This record gives sequence, C-alpha cells and structure tokens, in this order.
Amino acid sequence: MKKIELLALFIFLMGQGMVFSQEKLLSKDEAVSMALENNFGIRVAKNQVEIAENNKSVLNTGFLPTLTGNAGATYQRDDNTIEFPGQINADGSPRADVQIYKAEAQRYNSSLNANYVLFDGLGRFYNYKRLKEQYQLSELQARETIENTMLQLFSVYFEIARLTENENVLREALEISTQRIKRAEYAFEYGQNTKLDILNAQVDVTNDSINLLSTRLQLANTKRDLNVVLNRSLNESFKVDTLVNFIPRLQLEEYMAQAKLNNVALLQTEKNLAINAYDIKVNRSGYLPTLGLNGAYGWNLNQSAASAFFPGTNNENTRNFVLGASLTWNLFDGGGTTVRVKNSKIAYENQELLKEQVALEVDRDIKNAMAIYENRLNVFEIQEQNVITNQNNFERSKEQFQLGRITSIEFRQAQINLLNALTNKNLAKYDAKLAELQLLQLTGQLLNVDF
Repeated sequence: MKKIELLALFIFLMGQGMVFSQEKLLSKDEAVSMALENNFGIRVAKNQVEIAENNKSVLNTGFLPTLTGNAGATYQRDDNTIEFPGQINADGSPRADVQIYKAEAQRYNSSLNANYVLFDGLGRFYNYKRLKEQYQLSELQARETIENTMLQLFSVYFEIARLTENENVLREALEISTQRIKRAEYAFEYGQNTKLDILNAQVDVTNDSINLLSTRLQLANTKRDLNVVLNRSLNESFKVDTLVNFIPRLQLEEYMAQAKLNNVALLQTEKNLAINAYDIKVNRSGYLPTLGLNGAYGWNLNQSAASAFFPGTNNENTRNFVLGASLTWNLFDGGGTTVRVKNSKIAYENQELLKEQVALEVDRDIKNAMAIYENRLNVFEIQEQNVITNQNNFERSKEQFQLGRITSIEFRQAQINLLNALTNKNLAKYDAKLAELQLLQLTGQLLNVDF
C-alpha cells in the first residue's frame, strides 16, 4: 500500500469519526419515553387494555334494561268481482254480480317494548366481577409487554454504546499504527531499521482500518434496529450515553424479598385464579330462576275497505299499555349446568397448580439471575483491572519501542493485548447491566428504577 493511499484512508476514517461525534445525544430517559409512546407492541397492548376497560363497563353487564321501538305500515288494494251463481232476487231475476274497485285497506302500528331482568341467579353480578378481574389481567399483560420491550430497547441501546466505545478504541489503535508507519519510514531513511518494519506497520494499519470500518457498519445497523424499536425514521442519526450505574446489592436484595408481590407472571396467575373462581359462580347461577319485568306501549290504526256485505271501518287504538312479569326456572337442562360447574372447578384446580409451578419457576429464575449478575459484575471488575495492567504494559512497551529495545512485533502484541482488554471490558460492562435489568424484571421493579 502506498503512503498516499494510507494517508487518504486515515483521513477518511477520521472524518467519519468527526461526523459521528456531532450527532445528537439520545439519553436513556428519552429512549424510554419514545418507546412508551411510539413502540408498536406497546401501542397494541394499550389498545387491548382499553378494550378490557370497555368490557367491564356497566353497559356490558346486562344490569340495564332494554328498550325496543317498533313501527310498521301496511297498504292493501283489492279489485274484486263477487258472483252469486244460482241466486235470484225477490222478483225472480238473477242476482247481479258485485264489483268492488279500488278497495283500500291500511294498517299502522308503533310500540315501545321494555324488558328488565330483576334476578338471574346472580350470574350478571359475578360476570361483572369477572370482567373487572379480566381488566386488571389485561393491565398486567400490558405491563409484561412494556417490560419485555424495555429489555429489548436496552439490549440494543447498550449494544450501540458498546460499539461506540469499541469504535473509539479502534480509532485510537489506527492512529497509533499510522504513527508507526511514519516512525518506521523515518528510521528506514536513517538506516535504523529495514523495509520489513514499514511493511509490518502497513499491514497493521490495514487490519486496524478494516476492524474500524466493520465496527462502524455494525454500529450503523444497530442504530437502525433501535429506530425500529422506537418507531421512528430509520435514517435518524444519534449517539447514546455510555455511562452505566449499577444498583447497590442491598437494594437488589430488598427487591428480591418483595418479588412475590411484584412479579408480573405471579400476579397474572393470581388474576387468572380469581377469574376461574368467578366462572364457577357464574355457572352455578344456572341452578337458580330468572325473574324479569316487561312492558309495552303501542298505537294501532286499522282502516279497512268496504266489502260486499260490510261497510268500511276505521279502528284506532291510541293507548295500548301492557305490563307483565315473568319467572323462568330451568328445573332440568339435561345436565349442562352440572357439567359446566364441574369443569370450571377442575379449571380452578389447574390454575392453582399452575400458580405453584410459576412461583417455583420464578424463584428459580430470580436466584439464577442474581448468580449471573454477580458473576458478570465480577468479570467486569476483573476486566477493569486487566485494562489497567495492559495499559501499563502498553505504555512501557511504547517507551521501549521508541528506544529501540523491543521489536515492532512485540510492540504490536502489547497494543493488541490492550485493545482486547478494552473491548472485553466494554462487553463485560454492558453484559452485567443487562443481567441487572433482567433481575429487575423478575423482581417486578424494572419500571420503577432509573436507568
């Protein structure tokens, strides 16, 4: 690779870094607010909660009466010829045919009908209670969706932060390798080294350039992934906050102690248990009678045409008021109610078993999550110390290299060791934070802490 080509590549890469540095900061709080407002999954979950809220309204319970209006009109026209075969008049002449032309009849009616169920075996009452529990369950389901979305959001957000820090490390490595080329060229001109040192430096610049370009490509793709989660333009440019704070161990232990009261999976099993309990009571209402009231108020008008034997009539009923009561008791429905009650009791027992299973699994998951978090936090602390060690080693190697006491290969190895230590520390930091967030979700505190 020629010197001018190396220099052009270096300027291009550095220019790209300057573009990234001018991007607007997207803080964690801003990302959370955008996701809560715009994320598709969260918006669908909120709509489901709204549906459940409509369902638990008194308008959907059957407690209110029904009022029905009816109206009708009928028009009838007849042209008739009535014959009297064999019939004679008093004077002995045949009885003449009677022709009726345009015999019109009209009928009009309107009515209001009201029905109200006074008692239905308490089925409406328990169904209303059930719908309230269903609404609260839908809220918990929406909360679970939000928690999962927050984990997805931060897994992408922290990946951007990790790649951003890696980009800075790789850019610094490229700058050091580029300076090595200049130093090797100067040394070669004065006869202090061979052409091999220049070639080694050029190879290292090439490798560092490729690594930096690959990291920037991953960074750009991951930013688009975050824009999808936030439901905004894929071309939106931004940078993220790389600062990470960990929650104190004592506070995490308090969260773990209250996990049974806050874990969303456990709370959902309790709501399902309450719903199944009301299902039993709703089905039992089939054993009891139903008492209802009904009333009607109507108006009728009948206008009949004249016939061969009767004159036309107008019959108007201006006040037609009816009030009644009904009692229905299904004494035996073929055993359907009994089967439904038995099945609902079995479903309740199954839900109790499921609750015990979920409680055991949640307890296991919390303990596992805590162990994973502590392990990753320890790894992060070790990697921090490893960075300090490798940084010291690199500085000493740099001094020795400038004095000509070590070869370029040995210097490059110290540089690679430092590069690996820094990238491993970045990975360990964000892995530990994600493990902490997963622990917070299991304890039901993910939405109650500052990120």
